[in-house]
Amino acid sequence: MPVSRDERIMVVDDAPDTLEVVQRNLVSAGYKVFTAPGVAEALRLLEKITVDLVITDFKMPGISGLDLVRHIRENLPSTEVIMITGYASVTGAVEAVKSGAEEYLAKPFTETELINAVKMALDKIRMRQAAFNNGQISSAERYGLLGDSQVMKRVLSTILKAASAPATVLITGESGTGKELVARAIHYNSPRASAPFIPINCGAIPPELFESELFGHVKGAFTGATVSRAGFFQTADGGTIFLDEISEISQPLQVKLLRVLQDKEICMVGASRPHKVDVRIVAATNKDLEELVKKGTFREELYFRLSVITINLPPLRERHDDKFILINHFLKKYADEMGYNTPVVSDKTLEVLYNYDWPGNVREMENLIQRLIVMSEGGKIDITDLPSNMRFSPKKTTGFRRSLAEVEAEYICNVLDSVNGNKTHAAEILKIDRKTLREKLKSMGKK
Repeated sequence: MPVSRDERIMVVDDAPDTLEVVQRNLVSAGYKVFTAPGVAEALRLLEKITVDLVITDFKMPGISGLDLVRHIRENLPSTEVIMITGYASVTGAVEAVKSGAEEYLAKPFTETELINAVKMALDKIRMRQAAFNNGQISSAERYGLLGDSQVMKRVLSTILKAASAPATVLITGESGTGKELVARAIHYNSPRASAPFIPINCGAIPPELFESELFGHVKGAFTGATVSRAGFFQTADGGTIFLDEISEISQPLQVKLLRVLQDKEICMVGASRPHKVDVRIVAATNKDLEELVKKGTFREELYFRLSVITINLPPLRERHDDKFILINHFLKKYADEMGYNTPVVSDKTLEVLYNYDWPGNVREMENLIQRLIVMSEGGKIDITDLPSNMRFSPKKTTGFRRSLAEVEAEYICNVLDSVNGNKTHAAEILKIDRKTLREKLKSMGKK
């Protein structure tokens, strides 16, 4: 029994036998099929109904199939076309494709060839609709996030549960996946929403200043402490403090942070008495804290205190259903910011963007789309506008003939390109420190 499908297909051919065979094959595959014995009849039918795909013969009495293709391209841009003909030639194929046909099939063709061509044409329609579905707002987007895939729906469900509870939250995931956005979504959907949200990049604060920055200091606590100053915890009182890159905190500070979680109080540097604070802690890391616990570089008690609720953000390469939502959002966002019309992205470019692995995740995609809008001309983005690492090149050696050093060098260059040359972000993605990255770049002959 054929599977019922939503797609509607029109078949146009002056040969009754061909019309019957194509119709029978498509109906067996589950498609809704309309037929027309010529272009004039097809045009009259197209005024009354909407179809997703037109399959038309090339040479027919009166108006030719090419004229029908041109009419569809000029008046029905969302409808795809497949050209079929018994007069196969290179010139005919080129003319059909230039006129706007998606596929060219020469008679006689098999049922498998027909169905495969139909699937390819309809897949392109689905891809275009997904990429530019401006009217829909995903459920996750209402919370500052973008995506409507199953994995993001699970993330959203956990965010909503975490927002309603006072427990600490640990957000894990690769660099660029949007961990701070999740932390903000938790805060602004919680009872603490009207109080401060204080984000802290633990890796960006010098270790010798960290305690003072976190807990504040009193006048005279150390050289240069001419006045008392509140720390992040006092500033965030009643709200949420977001500790990004929590794995970068030194062990002595881990002990003090653990005490804050246990006793709900802090002690300013140089002070003799602690005082209570009402702060919710949300932490994030792109490293495996369980592995760091095993190595003895991260305290097990602190890990258990931080991970009461854990949210793991999937990398973009695992969020296929969200890629077009993100692309569309960033295209509109940066076009609006620059006062441009939202550019048109070619189907081939969309295919590349969809299939790319995005090692820098959402941050890489956002940076790329912004750059494409700045650099593209004529309101259209095509393959040639993409970075060289995303374009096909026959000069690249592929397969198993490359050395390990060549593969590593190419990957490092791709990651650096994805973050606009930012070595700190590249090192995070590669999970190495900046010194190691500099040494590898030096060995590659790059600065």
